[in-house]
Amino acid sequence: MSVSFDFSDRVALVTGGSGVLGSAVVETFADANATVAATDVVLPADSPHLDSSVPFYEGDFTDEADAERVVEEVVADHGRLDFLVNVAGTWRGGAPLDETDVETFDLLFDVNLKTMFLASKHALPHLRETAGSVVSVSARSSLEGGAGDGPYRAAKAGVRLLTETIAEENLGTVRANAVMPSVIDTPANREMMPDADHSSWVDPADIARVVAFLCSDAAGVTSGAAVPVYGEA
Repeated sequence: MSVSFDFSDRVALVTGGSGVLGSAVVETFADANATVAATDVVLPADSPHLDSSVPFYEGDFTDEADAERVVEEVVADHGRLDFLVNVAGTWRGGAPLDETDVETFDLLFDVNLKTMFLASKHALPHLRETAGSVVSVSARSSLEGGAGDGPYRAAKAGVRLLTETIAEENLGTVRANAVMPSVIDTPANREMMPDADHSSWVDPADIARVVAFLCSDAAGVTSGAAVPVYGEA
């Protein structure tokens, strides 16, 4: 069964828009007729993934002033904000907790959790005006502890809990949900894990379609959920 979405006259802001998953979300929402604003610290000229024709707002969402500025510029330029998709994130691992330096810990919480917090904080007043939606990227690994990447798992667990908090604090006005990927099929992951079974990995476009569904009216009764998007991985 083919499913399509129509986001005409809706405005979406996608953090981490220059990355593989972020650009897939941008493309999916653009194909659904949304006005899409992408934001990232990586410029489109330096990204092989993001279409250069997409409205782009350079911004570091680990910095509150920058996050607030970008959100306000998007609303000023496009008149409203209907969807916030928090994709910005990164992974580091390989060391046990007692061998993990504090700089790595800070990086993981800043990029994975603080960006989601700041984007949501400044987008929510505008999303309440449009009865909008927030979708954030957590991770399957956030469901349990594990050796070698504890800070990453903890940060992504924080994304899930803040998602539930946003949903609870905005009942009847703004819906908030999270998606939980495992290994995403990206060039970087293939290079990092050349001997893995790539056929079990999930295509970014498939995850982007779930994000679109969660923003759509079809998911109008869904808020506070953490949706698995890890296929057979």
